[in-house]
Amino acid sequence: MELHTLLAPEKYNIADEIDKHFSNKTALIFEEETGIQKTITYEELIQKANQLANGLSKLGLEKGDRVVILTTRLIESYYIYLACLKTGLVLSPASELLRAKDLSYRFNHSEAKAVIAYGPLVTEVDRIAEATPFLKHKIVFGNEADGWLQMEDIMRDEPVTFTSVSTSKDDYAFMAYTSGTTANPKGVVHTHGWGYAHLRTAAKKWLNIGSDDIAWATAAPGWQKWVWSPFLSILGSGATGFVFNGRFSPEKYLQILQDNKINVLCCTPTEYRMMAKLENISRFDLSKLHTAVSAGEALNREVINVFSENFGIQIRDGYGQTESTLLIANLNVNPEKIGSMGQPLLQEFIAIVDSEGQPLPAGEIGTIAVRKDFPALFKEYYKNPEKTNEAVRGSYFLTGDRASRDEDNYFWFQGRNDDVIISSGYTIGPFEVEDALMKHEAVKECAVVASPDPIRGNVVKAFIVLQEGKAGNEELVKELQQFVKRETAPYKYPRIIEFIDALPKTDSGKIRRVELRNRK
Repeated sequence: MELHTLLAPEKYNIADEIDKHFSNKTALIFEEETGIQKTITYEELIQKANQLANGLSKLGLEKGDRVVILTTRLIESYYIYLACLKTGLVLSPASELLRAKDLSYRFNHSEAKAVIAYGPLVTEVDRIAEATPFLKHKIVFGNEADGWLQMEDIMRDEPVTFTSVSTSKDDYAFMAYTSGTTANPKGVVHTHGWGYAHLRTAAKKWLNIGSDDIAWATAAPGWQKWVWSPFLSILGSGATGFVFNGRFSPEKYLQILQDNKINVLCCTPTEYRMMAKLENISRFDLSKLHTAVSAGEALNREVINVFSENFGIQIRDGYGQTESTLLIANLNVNPEKIGSMGQPLLQEFIAIVDSEGQPLPAGEIGTIAVRKDFPALFKEYYKNPEKTNEAVRGSYFLTGDRASRDEDNYFWFQGRNDDVIISSGYTIGPFEVEDALMKHEAVKECAVVASPDPIRGNVVKAFIVLQEGKAGNEELVKELQQFVKRETAPYKYPRIIEFIDALPKTDSGKIRRVELRNRK
């Protein structure tokens, strides 16, 4: 694929990719946990987005203003995102799992002018104690909330047509937050041009979505992965997206795949692992499924074999980051290469490099790196030029992940360069967990690392030095776990806690996490 085919026109708005599918075709099939379904067409979805775009404009929100979106797997999520893109606003996805502390940081760091939230999620916003001086509008949908504007009122009586604000390919479109290792999360800025390149790489080459497909990507709003697949890849391809707003159950997921005749599935490795463990899995009919992909962390070969042997479907691993799009994937899978990350989607843009950013030959372990001129690479870490510059060596952005490549240019994952923990597809920075733990009166010092887990890939493990007079026992373990869940997003809590007398440190006082990771 030539570079010029990934470069967006100078004037470009991501919303145009969805607008061009305006028709009576079903855009989304939405299913509640109860099994009740409803649908919405592309025409209806775009018209609702246009009404909201008109309403947001009347509130005085303008091109470039940041808006935090706090929602879940709902039809409204799709037209909220579309409306904001049409209006030229910069979307900052926020997970429904975030707590008041996480949200206040995002509001203030991004200088968000507005937040749009699903009714049951406003509690954490209302719990914010710090000042949020940039926040002018709080908009709620789903039910009423004191001090919040009703999204339905903003949309009511607004025209169903809206001309998208003129944006350039270099204008900000998204500001997603990714976990840092030693400080607060980093704001990852993507432009409208990023979306153009993403659609022409990940959606076409990896997800293999056609306009006649029913595609189910299980990621939740609040993560860049939701922007990647459920939102942009599916709707930008003119396909029908399936949305399930319910708890994960291996049997339920397989039943959905069968009953809804899903053609394309994008799941986390953890979801695939749990489905693969189900007894008598072959009783389900997945004959309509032509593409199954996995991203977030490496997928076990035995799980791939279960789906291949029972359904004749090859789960294809993919690798990417919040800072980019899908970079490496198994497309036409060579059986001898199962267990590898696959090959770069665009060979000339991805390399294994040394610490100076120089490409390494086959067989040598180094850092996965992306050429700086790759059109689907992020623009910058917002307000953090130091971190942006730190991540660049020579002509390459360094991902922080280590791998080697073989003579056929298949990449083989080796681990993280830094201390970020990937668990069930979530990226978790140890700093955030340690920061929460240190607020507990019993904790003197602590360090957090990844601990291997057969289902989740890794889990968070905390090594804790207690204050004098405090005893480490199972009761305190549970207390600390619940404490972290209250302080920060619950998925970050330490599933394993080990009490120790002292943390291993370097002469300069830095914690030797590698020693803790290797501790049995």
